[in-house]
Amino acid sequence: MESENKGSKIMGGNGMDGVENRGGQVGKQQGRGRSGSCVLLVVRVLGLVFTLVAAILLGVDKQTKVVPIQLLPTLPRLDVPVTARWHHSSAFVYFEVANIMACSYASLSLVLIVTSGGASHILKSMIIILDAVMVALLFSGIGAAAAVGLIGYQGNSHLQWGKVCNVFGKFCNQGVAAAAFSLLGSLAFLLIVVFSALRAQGKS
Repeated sequence: MESENKGSKIMGGNGMDGVENRGGQVGKQQGRGRSGSCVLLVVRVLGLVFTLVAAILLGVDKQTKVVPIQLLPTLPRLDVPVTARWHHSSAFVYFEVANIMACSYASLSLVLIVTSGGASHILKSMIIILDAVMVALLFSGIGAAAAVGLIGYQGNSHLQWGKVCNVFGKFCNQGVAAAAFSLLGSLAFLLIVVFSALRAQGKS
């Protein structure tokens, strides 16, 4: 009887240890999940801020310079004020719209994530897909703006397009700053997509 009692005590102790170990592992996994969710929220906020700054920088980008123009060789040059604005180029318009869309989406997704508490799997899947769409949208906008900006800095001798950034230096530099912030925003969304994919793979 004594040996049976001792055996039952040992078995009971091992069972309790197993329950405690499982509880500790679950607690650690929940803690990691919460910390990962907090990191994703912070990166999402950074994506919102970067795309917002990029949209503002390009939206207020404007420079007016007096440019001498000579219509005919026999006529004197005319000093004409010329203003460079972002909406004069369709590539810059696309870049601006892309950053506004990404910024608006980041704000909406933050509200949905916070209010839902991350409980809806359908919402999580939808947000991951839209995050990937924002990455593609931002990178395409940056590529379009960079192509036009490169012509502005270097010109194109084959098409007889002269460079304009030697005249509108402030306008071009501010556009470069906007592209840099947009690139940071796109990298933030890319990190969110990669981290979300790794978390989903770890759970499976």
